[in-house]
Amino acid sequence: MALSETKSGTGVPPASNPAAGEAMRVGVGVGGKLREVARVLDARFVGRSEIVRLLLITLVAGEHMLIVGPPGTAKSALLRHLARLLDARYFEYLLTRFSEPSEIFGPVDIKAFREGTYLRRTEAMLPEAEIVFLDEIFKANSAILNSLLSILNERRFFVGNERRRVPLCSLFGATNEVPNDEALAALYDRFLVRAPADNLDSFHFQSLIERGIRNEIAESSGADDRTKPILGIDEIRALQATLEERMNFPGEFLVRYKALVAQIRAEGVSLSDRRVVKLLKLFVASAVIDGRTQVDESDFFVLKHIWNNADQVALLQEIVGPVLERHYRDHPEAQRPDRVAVDLDTMLNELGTIRNLLLGGEPLSDIMLFSQLRNLQDIRAGLQAIGTESARRMVGEVDKLLEGVFESSRWNG
Repeated sequence: MALSETKSGTGVPPASNPAAGEAMRVGVGVGGKLREVARVLDARFVGRSEIVRLLLITLVAGEHMLIVGPPGTAKSALLRHLARLLDARYFEYLLTRFSEPSEIFGPVDIKAFREGTYLRRTEAMLPEAEIVFLDEIFKANSAILNSLLSILNERRFFVGNERRRVPLCSLFGATNEVPNDEALAALYDRFLVRAPADNLDSFHFQSLIERGIRNEIAESSGADDRTKPILGIDEIRALQATLEERMNFPGEFLVRYKALVAQIRAEGVSLSDRRVVKLLKLFVASAVIDGRTQVDESDFFVLKHIWNNADQVALLQEIVGPVLERHYRDHPEAQRPDRVAVDLDTMLNELGTIRNLLLGGEPLSDIMLFSQLRNLQDIRAGLQAIGTESARRMVGEVDKLLEGVFESSRWNG
């Protein structure tokens, strides 16, 4: 992997460099299709824009990603629909502690075995897949885990004495919780990106219901099965072949990256040199998806997703967040991939509904009161995340309503 530094920071490949020009040409075409994939997924899944972007970044970089969250947070549905939008060989499986290697890697070839050769029939199984999704990946037994390690590390699959190269581009895993078993540490470390998938905040409720109904109808009617791919795996491979030509980083970018790495390590988040180098490829992939020829500080949002346990999620947000805030304050025209798109009108309507409930004079149970106060806090956090002047004014309205409710509670008490 070539790593170079540019003083100008323009990111424009020299005209005399044919390889750099080809990299630009390939990136423009595939980048547009990647953005269309993101648009389709964002339109289907509420509040998952950042996960969608991370999925596409790891795909472009040829790395692996883990999604962590409780059941029912659209982890499987999201990966399944992504696979429909890609023209690639896809393998998906839900693992349990009783899963056998033959269910993942293919059954033993009985005919060959009778002739004294140990082979597996891998047609339509994981060893021949280009995109793989393994749900509850850490529930697999040691026989499966050991084979997965060699596939993730080396793109090699061992069958008897045969070592076979696999065409895997990216493997996506999902789990309900972060593993704490040391035996699983090696596999966990191979997921360069880890993304939390939590239940949505209350102000997304209406959108969740509307899109959920639409998605249920599409699935039950078979419309999902007729989804046409937008992007081919060969196009992704061609783009990956140009990444080396794109590994040019402005000096100020590397200085900021070095400072962030030092701060992350100082806070106790383990970050190996190997991962520090690999993350550079993710920054470049992020720029490609945006249609940029050069990385910038917006690409550091990936660093929010290198945590090793759930306690580090907030810590990384505190470290990386200010860098992103400053970048988007200086570049208001740029779109934030780490922000959930929220319709202010929708939030205003939700706020009006809550105000009527709290101030309408009807008695509320303690459970109902607590629920509405929690909804107000969710709305307040969402408005602060938007950060526009209109959103800040609405934050003031939320604060007044909260203050009025607390005053009323003290009076009644």
